Amino acid sequence: MKTYHIKPKDIDRPGIKVLLMAMALVMLAGCSDLLEEEPKTVVAENFYQTAADIEAATNAIYTPLRNVRSEQVAVLSAHTDWGYGRGSRAQYNDFNGLNATNMNTAASRWTMFYEGIRNANLVIFYAPKSENVQQEVRDRYLAEASFLRALTYFDLVRNWGGVPLRTAENIEQKDVPKASVAEVYEFILADLLVAEAGLPTDPAQPGRPTSWSAKTLLADVYLQLEQYDSARVKAREVMDSGQFGLIPVQSVEDIQWEIFGPDLVSSAEEVFYLKYTRQSAQGNGLPWILNHPSTGLYNFGGAYAHYGDSANPFYTQWNDADLRKQLWIPVDFGLGATTLVNGKYVEPEAPDNTGAGNDLPVYRYAEVLLLFAEADARASGTVSSEALEALNQVHRRAYGLDPTVAGEVDFSLAGMPLEAFLDTVLQERAYEFQFEGKRWLDLKRLGRAEEFVSENKGISIAEKHYLWPIPVNELNYNQAMDASSDQNPGY
Repeated sequence: MKTYHIKPKDIDRPGIKVLLMAMALVMLAGCSDLLEEEPKTVVAENFYQTAADIEAATNAIYTPLRNVRSEQVAVLSAHTDWGYGRGSRAQYNDFNGLNATNMNTAASRWTMFYEGIRNANLVIFYAPKSENVQQEVRDRYLAEASFLRALTYFDLVRNWGGVPLRTAENIEQKDVPKASVAEVYEFILADLLVAEAGLPTDPAQPGRPTSWSAKTLLADVYLQLEQYDSARVKAREVMDSGQFGLIPVQSVEDIQWEIFGPDLVSSAEEVFYLKYTRQSAQGNGLPWILNHPSTGLYNFGGAYAHYGDSANPFYTQWNDADLRKQLWIPVDFGLGATTLVNGKYVEPEAPDNTGAGNDLPVYRYAEVLLLFAEADARASGTVSSEALEALNQVHRRAYGLDPTVAGEVDFSLAGMPLEAFLDTVLQERAYEFQFEGKRWLDLKRLGRAEEFVSENKGISIAEKHYLWPIPVNELNYNQAMDASSDQNPGY
């Protein structure tokens, strides 16, 4: 946990500067085509004095976030009503809290999230002071760091609840008290307003956020806070921008290659993705985690650590004509004949099991449409034609139809009361975002986790399972936190 606390006064020491440059440059090695830092070497005495220095420091924010995100998505899939974990990961879908092994792995994710926050704080602290850099450039990197910090705290608060708010202002402090959930959300919104105002409308490079990324994250946060009109407005702004659209598909292979494929650099559907490259130790870990050797979809086999079950009502009630259902493949690897593995992420040319080139979606245009559909219905108390069309675009595409043309699979306003519409949006999100880390957070947000997990898995959820435990190291090291009163329930 000591990696959180590099003091501003220490940055002026050459040794610390060299350390930071090593973090910013070495950790981003292998991603030069996506987030390239130029020049490759930076004079220590001038660090944060050029645009290249600030860019290198900003790039360093991504490294821990890329490392943690694929694992975070994987374990969240086992928290759902449709997904299961194998081996030690099975405990995530037992819904009875975490044992020592999984408490340690959750603590590792916490550490990586806070490494990203620390690196963002350094940019936010120093970029405005770089007088040799144009104001426009400083503001852009300040906005990018603010966006990434907000995204990271959004992950933390939804999975751990209240957490310490480590900021550019208290960067010298070792001991930071646990903030309330409301305080964390207030901080997230403030960061996102900075990001929305300062980010460009077009990404400087693939993988960098834009003002549309910030608006989409704002829509998601507002939905979480039940500020439905604000959520609707932000999602609508993204839809009205004309910058995005759903990628048409006609087959499972189209989904695998045109939406999630390892060779894609970007697409019309990308609002904000974390970028990976087909290079050892620089790739996305999720294809390795999910795939099974028998499918031939990953050239280094796969760990098949997460799987599905064709006997689960979630699966049996799913229309067979939905291409997203067809991503599931029957593979009996010793857990029964109804076992399924998911082929959403295909990578036949990875150099090893750490080198998959598939990017990881954080926000796709499909989510913008479904965020709007839900927020509009909840804000207005009725189902508008615009909300219905947003839902239908995602639904049509899943059946291989043109997303923008009315089709035979469309939902109709007739016989679609408000609650039925909201249930349909929730289910569409469940189908659309499998292995993107959304379902468990949706069910918690709506207070419906117990309902769906009981219905589809026949399991009751222990209270302590709703939040992961605050790491013991944090409680021991951070003297502003109390191990008894600040720990999450049940731990």
